[in-house]
Amino acid sequence: MNLSDPHVYIDGVLNRQRRMVSKTITLIESSLPAHQQMARKIIDCLLPRTGAAVRLGITGVPGVGKSTFIESLGINLVKDGHRVAVLAVDPSSTRSGGSVMADKTRMEKLSAEPNAFIRPSPSGGALGGVARKTRETMLICEAAGYDVIIVETVGVGQSESTVASMVDFFMVLMLAGAGDELQGIKKGILELADAIAITKADGDNVAKAQKAAGIYQNALHFLRPASPNWIPPVLTCSAVAQAGIEEIWQTVLRHRKQLADTGELDLKRRQQALNWMWSLIEEGLKNRFRQNPEVKKHLPKLTRAVEKGATAPTLAAEELLFFLDNQSLV
Repeated sequence: MNLSDPHVYIDGVLNRQRRMVSKTITLIESSLPAHQQMARKIIDCLLPRTGAAVRLGITGVPGVGKSTFIESLGINLVKDGHRVAVLAVDPSSTRSGGSVMADKTRMEKLSAEPNAFIRPSPSGGALGGVARKTRETMLICEAAGYDVIIVETVGVGQSESTVASMVDFFMVLMLAGAGDELQGIKKGILELADAIAITKADGDNVAKAQKAAGIYQNALHFLRPASPNWIPPVLTCSAVAQAGIEEIWQTVLRHRKQLADTGELDLKRRQQALNWMWSLIEEGLKNRFRQNPEVKKHLPKLTRAVEKGATAPTLAAEELLFFLDNQSLV
């Protein structure tokens, strides 16, 4: 097997070989220039085989039970004949660069299913904890025949808006009985949501969950929904009791049909492709900036000057950017 040949990866993905799917994702996550060049060829060849899957983004506060919910939903989908891929983005350490790759241990039952694929990916310091190559990973999984792609975010910072920009349906998981139900909820997150699900609605917590659902539903009335063709519902569920899980999936399907019938789904996918292009351009410009010889030469000196307060950040930035402008004119 010649792993320097992109067609080996392409054929492996299209033939639904789990090992080659993993190797292909590892390749695209690599920062080596040779790997990046080959990854671009692979993605370009696989692109016509993508786009048919349901793309579902899930976020929630820590302790809300994202992994338990996803495992419960995933097992139900597999039993119904679906092939499910879970892309769980772990927060990389800002100090060591490491990440807690624990998703497979948190989803033991689902990871044992032959028609399920769980891929924990480090965020690599990307904005909001979203893996830099999540979009490419989604396409590889779709080309490999997975018809439901679930992206789990770390639920911190601005990761929600980033994930919402790459999925069809964005779900926010919430807890009930944690004091003020609206405390800590950002308006921006609610505006992104296609549905809110109150988790752990079982036992003595059922009444609290229903009360919380009413509060959230009232709050949504004062916000502009993410789609003009869809009013976000507030649902309750329990992954442990298997309550409300099927209703949530049917909500996802109704949303997909509604957007497909109105043409909004196709428009949304087109806009997401443009967003992806611009994010790659921004990333490429940043990399080229740091690799510029003049920038590399003067950056340490200007960095120290800014730290000491000897030079204003605006002046230092302007000087560094001037080197790029000067080079482009040559």
